[in-house]
Amino acid sequence: MKSTLKTRLRSVSSFPRLGAIAVALATAGTANAGVTVSGPGESYLTLGLWMRTSFTSADDGAPNGTSRSKDFAVDSIRIITSGKITKQIGGMVNFERQSDESMRLLDVVAQFELMDGLNLWFGRMLPPTDRANLAGPYFANVWEYPMVSQYPNAFTGRDDGALLWGNVLGGKLLYAVGAYQGKNRGAGLSNDSDKLLYAGRLAYSFWDPELGYYGTNTYYGGKEILTIGAAVQTQKNGVGIAGASGDYTAWNVDALMETKFSNGGVLTLEGAYYDYDTDGVADTGPAVAAACGLVNVNNCGGATEGEAYLLTAAYLIPGKFGIGQFQPYARFQEFDPQNGSKADQWDLGVTYVMAGHNARITAVYSDMDPGGAAQSIDKFIVGVQLMY
Repeated sequence: MKSTLKTRLRSVSSFPRLGAIAVALATAGTANAGVTVSGPGESYLTLGLWMRTSFTSADDGAPNGTSRSKDFAVDSIRIITSGKITKQIGGMVNFERQSDESMRLLDVVAQFELMDGLNLWFGRMLPPTDRANLAGPYFANVWEYPMVSQYPNAFTGRDDGALLWGNVLGGKLLYAVGAYQGKNRGAGLSNDSDKLLYAGRLAYSFWDPELGYYGTNTYYGGKEILTIGAAVQTQKNGVGIAGASGDYTAWNVDALMETKFSNGGVLTLEGAYYDYDTDGVADTGPAVAAACGLVNVNNCGGATEGEAYLLTAAYLIPGKFGIGQFQPYARFQEFDPQNGSKADQWDLGVTYVMAGHNARITAVYSDMDPGGAAQSIDKFIVGVQLMY
């Protein structure tokens, strides 16, 4: 399989066979992953298993409040399934267990390729959003998900709804537009009239095209990338409680540049800006928390008005050291709420890349300043990721 081909289980489009067997092929030099069982005609079913586990040591993080914590954890286990009934009709059903939680439904999507460049998805999925969310933790070039990406979600960014999307103009342009359940639904909450959340994204690739709906933060040199994207989500009565509600609107722009030098090194630069508007209405606090608890919904409360941005730089060092390559990286994030103090975070890390995103080990030091009188938090993480 060509190393420059971006095929992933979660972005099945016009490549029916390759899209199914490539559970995690977002990077160069990554071997096939997952197990595919053929059925009658063009039908088939693919199974993949993903996992992330880590060790974390945080300042003053121990139960006594003064010693450093020393915690091993299973951060995520995913069971990934995808299949096709015909060349144009398929679906995916995925499950995830985070930390000590029970296994939960992650995605359940009916997928229809209506024509070239026009796909209809129906079910539970990631709505159109920023690159960080569409890549998720498994296809990031850092270890932890960015704090500045705060789009509403029911579970790991997902929501129930319908999506139209496609790659057009030779694959250079991704468009996506959808309608979803949204947040704060239920008696006593701001969205007791069941208003939908509407979401859209456009992304244009000036160099190599990025095929599929979902994204990645690095191809480890498998593509020459210069892509700029923008996303927006809006929902009437999306914040607050009944009688004290406001409209929710969030938008962002993001950019990814990746280029491979003649010596084999790969430079990756990424940036994003976010704007969150809650119509001046508080979506946090005791009243909202109490209302959310009464209706027992996940996608409830928590939206904060403000601006945010992130910058990331990474360099894949040429040449192998053992079975992999080293990729040092640095990331800076800042969230500036409308009310309250700025929060910022530095991450300095290095990833040992053995099989693209399918097998990598990351060591990272993070320092977060929550702002105000709150004490800074520093921590050290070693994370291991495998995807089959």
